[in-house]
Amino acid sequence: MKRSTVTSVGRHAVLLLGSAVVVLPFLWMFTTSLQSRAETYSNSSIFPTSWHWENYAVAWEAAPFGQYYLNSLIMAAGIVGGHLVLDAFAAYAFARLRFPLKNALFIVLLGALMIPTFVTVIPAYSLVASFGWIDTYAGLIVPRLADVFGIILLRQYFASIPAELEDAARIDGCSRIGIFFRIMVPLSLPAFATLAIFSFLFAWNDFLWPLLVTNSDELRTIQIGLSAFQGRYGTSWNYLMAGTLTATIPSIIVFMVFQRALVRGIAASGLKD
Repeated sequence: MKRSTVTSVGRHAVLLLGSAVVVLPFLWMFTTSLQSRAETYSNSSIFPTSWHWENYAVAWEAAPFGQYYLNSLIMAAGIVGGHLVLDAFAAYAFARLRFPLKNALFIVLLGALMIPTFVTVIPAYSLVASFGWIDTYAGLIVPRLADVFGIILLRQYFASIPAELEDAARIDGCSRIGIFFRIMVPLSLPAFATLAIFSFLFAWNDFLWPLLVTNSDELRTIQIGLSAFQGRYGTSWNYLMAGTLTATIPSIIVFMVFQRALVRGIAASGLKD
């Protein structure tokens, strides 16, 4: 057997093993969602002995999941929009503008990536509480309208665009704002798509911050709503898995639709290995 064939077989074996590692948790989630509550504690097989499709309807009606989904969508849309706009302006300033201490400020920005999120939770909560934003959409969205990762990602992409394009546009009388919207943004769509995907996944799957700043079902998000299946005397694993699987579908759809833009954006931004 040729060496190239052996290498190809080994590569595909590793890929299949990796795929199995990724798929098996979702398979377990799906099969558990179709079991009865008794089976989730007694069944030793991954497959249920009886298929309870009604678990999805019961899980949906156990809490106001329609409102939870709406809140998550509003929060995710606000955060994604904020990242695309504010991160882009900041990234363009670091990539193209000249101002005092630009390099020092960018190093400080890079250092902010190493600060754990939990360190900033208490100060952020104190500010939100002082503004009276507890249990409001503003409390969910405003503190996370900008993102350090997004600024760095877009800055790397903007820096890779030839400056000669801007010089030519400036000679034709285009303003700085016009250059940004007519040249930089259209040429950076893969990076914007990448940032949008990461921002959506971050906002949709966030648990800690919505848990802190929401007190009522009118503002709670889907991730907080899933905790309704965890009671004092046990967890309804079948309903929890049904609700979790339903909550995972939007993230999977977004990733599958924009996966090519995600790969192009990461590769072109200089973040690949």
